Amino acid sequence: LSGVPIGESTVYPDKELAINAGRVFGPLQGVATRDPAFGMEAVWIEPGNRDHAQALGYTVVDPSTVIATHLSFILQSHAHEILGHEEVQQLLNTLGKSAPKLVEDLVPRVVPLAVLVRVLQGLLSERIPIRNMRAIMETLAEHAPKTQDPALLLPLVRVALGRQIVQEIAGVCAELPVITFEPDLERLLQGSLTASSAGAGLEPGLAERLQQRVGDAAQRQEGAGAAPVLLVPPPLRAAMAKFLRPALPALHVLAWNEIPDNRKVRVVTAVGR
Repeated sequence: LSGVPIGESTVYPDKELAINAGRVFGPLQGVATRDPAFGMEAVWIEPGNRDHAQALGYTVVDPSTVIATHLSFILQSHAHEILGHEEVQQLLNTLGKSAPKLVEDLVPRVVPLAVLVRVLQGLLSERIPIRNMRAIMETLAEHAPKTQDPALLLPLVRVALGRQIVQEIAGVCAELPVITFEPDLERLLQGSLTASSAGAGLEPGLAERLQQRVGDAAQRQEGAGAAPVLLVPPPLRAAMAKFLRPALPALHVLAWNEIPDNRKVRVVTAVGR
């Protein structure tokens, strides 16, 4: 990106990648590696060993799928760096064809273009699509007269997009399996963290344990075929996402108020101190 490498890996065209999603029943012979997109343990195996690997619980994919998944993940992970003022203006021009009054009244009269760019970048940084520009703009029209701070506007936009966010994660399933924190840990975190400090306010030992335990729970969720979701109180969401995302890129950190009323939540793991 801008001349700087942001991802690399090695592919063996004549082999297939067996990925350990967390629930396998034996080792495999081959070239040990890690899935380049999500960092899970994996082994490059001979194509003839595919059935054996699948019987042991591995997910087996061909080299072209590995490359496509890695590229897609990189694009999603860095979309917020690609989006700038010119790209946002093009989005506004497109929206202006169907909702001209909304765009005309909002930008730049109520919301400066720079603020809108920051909000959209904040969504993309956590892999939230920005295709529903109308909902985003209408939320900003309601709240921007009270504040121009992107850090305060972003959570409000996320709540408005809650149905879309959960749909992207869980599909049409009515039940959403989640990881939560035990009450005592939750209280400790609320007293220690802010969105700006992320993990800096935590005692190092606790920070390491928290990352490890959430990571273990996330891996179990992925092994069960579900996207890993950490559900936290709204004041904790931004700080926990910033703290955990570098080590756990596949983890989705949601706030309670982002869950639609028609979605049932099932707690599969409560992480404690």
